[in-house]
Amino acid sequence: MRRNSWSCWFGVIVYVMMSCCEGRVNLPPNVTVPAVYAFGDSIVDQGANNHVATLVKCNFPPYGKDLNGAVPTGRFSNGKTPPDIIAEELGVKELIPAYLDPNLKPQDLPTGVSFASGGCGFDPQTAQIVSAISLSDQLKHFKEYIGKLKAAVGEEKGNFILANSLYLVVAGSDDLANTYFTIGLRRKQYDIASYTDLMVSSASNFIQELYKLGARRIAVFGTPPIGCLPAQRTLAGGIARMCSEEENQAAQMVNEKLSLELASLAKSLPQSKLVYVNIYDPLLDLIQQPQNHGFEVSDKGCCGTGNIEVVILCNKLSGTCSDDSKYVFWDSYHPTERAYRALVDLVLHKYIKSLE
Repeated sequence: MRRNSWSCWFGVIVYVMMSCCEGRVNLPPNVTVPAVYAFGDSIVDQGANNHVATLVKCNFPPYGKDLNGAVPTGRFSNGKTPPDIIAEELGVKELIPAYLDPNLKPQDLPTGVSFASGGCGFDPQTAQIVSAISLSDQLKHFKEYIGKLKAAVGEEKGNFILANSLYLVVAGSDDLANTYFTIGLRRKQYDIASYTDLMVSSASNFIQELYKLGARRIAVFGTPPIGCLPAQRTLAGGIARMCSEEENQAAQMVNEKLSLELASLAKSLPQSKLVYVNIYDPLLDLIQQPQNHGFEVSDKGCCGTGNIEVVILCNKLSGTCSDDSKYVFWDSYHPTERAYRALVDLVLHKYIKSLE
């Protein structure tokens, strides 16, 4: 993980003025982060796909078994996901709701929502394939949200919230794992170098549009080691279910290009705090050395056989492992809440050390 990137990101985050809970992290004073927003795919989808005509949804058991009395919320895990954990650690609030949640209340707006949709990618075709909410449509929802926010708190306060909040952008996994490698539609049109260029160009355009709408502190997560996800091991790892090196190399290619593009954008967008978040290395470490982090199983998920079950294939008939706290992955694609917390902890430890 790039120490400087994480240091920059957390260096602009502090205790929250409009918090409903006390943060667990002691952060520098004089800067406020009123809200946490999320855009992208299933890692940060807080239930948007419950309200979309798509098969990429999980508003049924056993998803959410460790959250809210085991009532499924549409989060692609057994419990909390990164937006929840980050907001909780910073003292913003316990749960980040989906913008499309019909139960969303006016008082939820000033502290953040998620616009993300499972199955979305930087490549517009990725969302189209599974009828997910594209990044361009997520921006439309954000524009709508801005109107509601300012109607609720006023123009000046609304602008303050938008300029000082933390924006999480998480996408790219579905582009490579599904659109390019598994389904292969883009593979007929592009070699991997050209396709990763397309992904990064689309990501850059999205970030610039987000900036135009008032976002300044934007954390863009790199692509994880998709070749080591349980599903990709099954599909592309041979009989031994090894990590797919081809897919991992593609993820690394995207990350290198994305990191450079963000560095370039940061110079051209005044007052912006654009940070590339390297999630590839810490997750790979979790997968390769699970015992170092208190896990036992990292090559399959807790749901069903753990080899292929995800979304509708992971259901109440699938069965689950006896103890999901021992697993890095909940289903064959998404980590458990405990794994997400381990990743956040790794980030926080690096941040604290960088201040010494």
